[in-house]
Amino acid sequence: QVQLVESGGGLAQAGGSLRLSCAASGRTFESYTMGWFRQTPGKEREFVASIDWGGDMISYAEPVKGRFTISRDNARNTVDLQMNSLKPEDTAVYYCKVQLSFTAFLRLNMGFWGQGTQVTVSS
Repeated sequence: QVQLVESGGGLAQAGGSLRLSCAASGRTFESYTMGWFRQTPGKEREFVASIDWGGDMISYAEPVKGRFTISRDNARNTVDLQMNSLKPEDTAVYYCKVQLSFTAFLRLNMGFWGQGTQVTVSS
């Protein structure tokens, strides 16, 4: 059974930084894409960033480009999200996701999801 456990969320001030981490277990994740989405109340879950198995294909949502950095450690089956220059609009529950397909990673009805971790950025 696939299990994704996020950590690192919390409270930060605008301009500050947080680092999220997600540990995956339950199967071999070779060739899987890993990444992050976020969601605020009343809104659909939105894509944040993704990285393929080899780290050659990385994608970011426009609002986080230049501020967030995604990385992964295949030996430990982890994916991290370094969030710098945080803004109040980054406040959301952040979800880790893993999926075999990189090109279909934005589909919300595919892949495996973590339970989410709250990030709150104060102004």
